[in-house]
Amino acid sequence: MKDMLERLEERRAQARLGGGEKRIEAQHARGKLTARERIELLLDNGSFEEFDMFVEHRSTDFGMDKAKIPGDGVVTGWGTVNGRTVFVFAKDFTVFGGSLSEAHAQKITKIQDMALKMRAPIVGLFDAGGARIQEGVAALGGYGEVFKRNVIASGVIPQISVIMGPCAGGDVYSPAMTDFIFMVRDRSYMFVTGPDVVKTVTNETVTSEELGGAKVHTTKSSVADGAYDNDVEALLQVRRLIDFLPANNMDGVPEIPSFDDPSRTDESLDTLIPDNPNKPYDMKELILKVVDEADFFEIQEAYAKNIITGFGRIEGRTVGFVANQPMVLAGVLDADASRKAARFVRFCDAFNIPIVTFEDVPGFLPGTAQEYGGLIKHGAKLLFAYSEATVPLVTVITRKAFGGAYDVMASKHIGGDVNYAWPTAQIAVMGAKGAVEIIFRQDIGDADKIAARTKEYEDRFMSPFVAAERGYIDEVIMPHSTRRRIARALAMLRHKETERPWKKHDNIPL
Repeated sequence: MKDMLERLEERRAQARLGGGEKRIEAQHARGKLTARERIELLLDNGSFEEFDMFVEHRSTDFGMDKAKIPGDGVVTGWGTVNGRTVFVFAKDFTVFGGSLSEAHAQKITKIQDMALKMRAPIVGLFDAGGARIQEGVAALGGYGEVFKRNVIASGVIPQISVIMGPCAGGDVYSPAMTDFIFMVRDRSYMFVTGPDVVKTVTNETVTSEELGGAKVHTTKSSVADGAYDNDVEALLQVRRLIDFLPANNMDGVPEIPSFDDPSRTDESLDTLIPDNPNKPYDMKELILKVVDEADFFEIQEAYAKNIITGFGRIEGRTVGFVANQPMVLAGVLDADASRKAARFVRFCDAFNIPIVTFEDVPGFLPGTAQEYGGLIKHGAKLLFAYSEATVPLVTVITRKAFGGAYDVMASKHIGGDVNYAWPTAQIAVMGAKGAVEIIFRQDIGDADKIAARTKEYEDRFMSPFVAAERGYIDEVIMPHSTRRRIARALAMLRHKETERPWKKHDNIPL
């Protein structure tokens, strides 16, 4: 018996070494942690239960029968994050460059199946060179099995991908179908085809960082939701995100003890809006003053900065926030902002996370670039996402709510449950100057007449009371009481039920 136990320990020790000491040292020299070190950081101390430690590939081609390493390039199992069950797989770059084989894929799909059965989140840590070429179509079949499970799990359990090294070819499509993607700056990249192939096919010379680095995917492509400076920071932030997320689409949002009074008022909000309606202010200041303990986890912070999306808590319960940002492009809605917000709204709706919308939007961004880029369809995505949402929707109009953008931003007309406005709100088809120049174009040469007409239009339409008179706004509230009013509205809406006609699925304007 003792010999058997010793043999087991030896085999475990060998498996834990992955590709061996030299390759582990090389991984550390690149400023990267190993797969097992990453898992230890992500999960609660001592909570990791590993599966399939001794699995090896079954390939015999190209001398692969003489190169077998336990684990076959991926570490899989489960553990806890602050006591809540989470499943995880981590690609091990020290073993065959983390490349995916048939056996490697089977380890991942086993964990995916378990996560779905247990209705618990799954986190994938990527650091790999794509499919294992020596296995040919068997590796490609393995990718397909992983992809299919990503789709089945979508909207059922949260799926998070963290790109911590190379992620190329087939490896990029699994993260692309998950809910959130995070990257590590200067050490990770994602692309379908690498720089060498790009050079051969298109004659473009480009580096891996320029083609698919963290900066590209967080600011230009919107593929990634955030980027961090190193492995440690990335994993700690993923732990923080998991704390905001429900375990699945049935459990409801997590609730943690909060010592922040839901009735707390903030007098500084009464002076947040500048006297000049064309002067910007920082909408993040409002969010931070409303959420519990100023704790806000922003999603896609570096992309489409004219709209803010992220998670906070009210009375200890997770809430999704969508807010126009007047500091960037005056908070206007463009194609990028519409897509960013629509995806976030759909995630919140899928997992029963209430949504609070702070609105200050002068309309949709005009111009040929926007129209050629499909602004109509992209704007319709956000309209569609809010309209189909059945979660509690609370909207606060702080200043401008002009044109179709007023309707799109969770207005009462498309399903907003509780719609508030500050006294500074301006709800109209367009700004006063533009409206007057259209209605009274015959007076354009007379400055005094135009000024008088503008004042008349502002007095008649540029206030929240016209909308309030029609019931489109439930109440005009004092800015300092915003947190209290939102908290009470969310408490009232906690058991909201909405019935919709049966359908297989909708056809969102993609």
